[in-house]
Amino acid sequence: MLSATIAKADLQPAAVYQPITVTAAEETIVLTGRDMTYDQVIRIARDGAKIELSAEAIQRSKDAYGLLLQGAAEGMPIYWFNRGAGSNRETVIFEGDPTTPENAAFLADQQLTRFANGARGGYGPEIHEEELVRAIMAIRANSLTYEAASPALLAMLVELVNRRVTPVVMSRGTLGEGDLPTMGNIAGTMVGAGEAYFDGERMSAMEALKRAGLEPLAPTGADQAALISTNAYAYAQVALVLSDAREVLEWADLSYAMALNGMNSSLTPISAPVQSMRPYDWLNWNAEKVLDMVRGSYLFEVDPMRIIQDPISMRASTQRHGSAWYAWAELRDSLHISINGSDHNPAVVPGISPDSSWELSSPHFMRFYVKGGELSNGMSGYIFSNANWDPYPIANQIEAFNIALTNMGVAVAQRIERFNNPFFTVIKPDEVVEADIKSRLPVAHGGYLPSDLWQELAQLGMPLTPNGQAIVATVEDLEAQTRLKGQTARKAVDVLSHLVAQDLMTASYWMDIRRLQDPSRKFGEAPTAALAALRNAVPWEMAPADRPYRNQGQIIYDFMWETPAATFYSGGPEEPAAAPIPRAGMMPN
Repeated sequence: MLSATIAKADLQPAAVYQPITVTAAEETIVLTGRDMTYDQVIRIARDGAKIELSAEAIQRSKDAYGLLLQGAAEGMPIYWFNRGAGSNRETVIFEGDPTTPENAAFLADQQLTRFANGARGGYGPEIHEEELVRAIMAIRANSLTYEAASPALLAMLVELVNRRVTPVVMSRGTLGEGDLPTMGNIAGTMVGAGEAYFDGERMSAMEALKRAGLEPLAPTGADQAALISTNAYAYAQVALVLSDAREVLEWADLSYAMALNGMNSSLTPISAPVQSMRPYDWLNWNAEKVLDMVRGSYLFEVDPMRIIQDPISMRASTQRHGSAWYAWAELRDSLHISINGSDHNPAVVPGISPDSSWELSSPHFMRFYVKGGELSNGMSGYIFSNANWDPYPIANQIEAFNIALTNMGVAVAQRIERFNNPFFTVIKPDEVVEADIKSRLPVAHGGYLPSDLWQELAQLGMPLTPNGQAIVATVEDLEAQTRLKGQTARKAVDVLSHLVAQDLMTASYWMDIRRLQDPSRKFGEAPTAALAALRNAVPWEMAPADRPYRNQGQIIYDFMWETPAATFYSGGPEEPAAAPIPRAGMMPN
């Protein structure tokens, strides 16, 4: 038998739970199911903003719930309700009107058992970030308005977010085709099973509900299916990726502007005429942005020591940066579609008739038509089996973004190294630094670290092999691996931010060298302000004994996350607009 030490030798240390710092307690974001954005998710998840559902969203949810009940009452076989799920999809669970005393009692007992058992699902390690679990719940609250949930379930999910009851959720167990175990942990908390955090303090789920002033949920209907049949875990990770990546990309742009100053670079590659020859909007915008950052710099003056052409890693940086922004925007737009629609099976679509689309009047589709009655308030509609939980194309776009980050990262890593070559810099630091202060200066280069970081980042850009394991009696034979893809993307963003910190280290050092070379030189407002702020964290001159015993790159990394690049540059050219969010459930004309 393996000893505990050997058995755990390859595992990471247990992560410490990270509660949020509430800064937006007075803010309420209205969820319509139509227009949620990633930055709203972040405001709720990270900053503690509250949520409420619009009247339209509440009514849409009631209509779907009523249609579900009515469909069963009319004798329609409905997946995961009056029929089983997965390999049991042909198994009859109950027959007739779900609101009869007998069926209602059966469903109440069935659903309570399923919710409570959800607390046992998934596999460790636990998700240690409160913000991630809150993002999952916020996203599901928005999309649940399409999923035939009971009014009580929808209200409970909103209350968990608003009263800061955060379930203990396991990170493993989902294959990316519906995050069922993840959502099952949240279901458990709703009925008081398992454990949860209340205001960041861990306790039993029942105690957390009690302290929050909430009664345990009494689920009914097909509530368990409605809640857990979603990719909200994957989407929540993407929302965090988008938020963090935006900060890193903004710093990368500013660091590049500083590197141009440090290299004494030619600006012709980012000029308007050059950019107009290759009209990619995000690439052109990025070049225009960086050019605007260095407006007023000495780089616009004639310098006989400036070489005609920089290394490719310097010249092509806006192509690589702009392409990363382009992939970021595509991922953002895809997320906005994903979180403002349904990813549940079955699809419950109230308010449509056989005349709504040509195929609906065929004998096959009429099997799934609900005529309407008392339980649906007379509303008709359809209930369809589907594959809307298959998370494509966003599963592809997560990896496309990772690839874009690595293609940008190699340019960052290479331009750092070019500062070691006097062919490009023309001068050496020793030519302008007085010997008596040399030992007092900060580090100019991270040594092996930029290459080490680049190698780590490069591995994160490798796509996962598409997988298909025929599980659940071979019914479920595709997996999307979005848990792994999302985790990889988050790690890639973090590793890239460390690499950008190395770039900032070298760029800032060389800006000061250029100033020593000619004290009259200007660098542009944003690079100048960023350099001044950075020098508060990493002084230009300091006695060696007084410098912290901490890697300078780590200090700069912390500085970047504590001080957004927007602090120094918040204007500039307007970035390309986000794509409009299509309205889910709207039939074609």
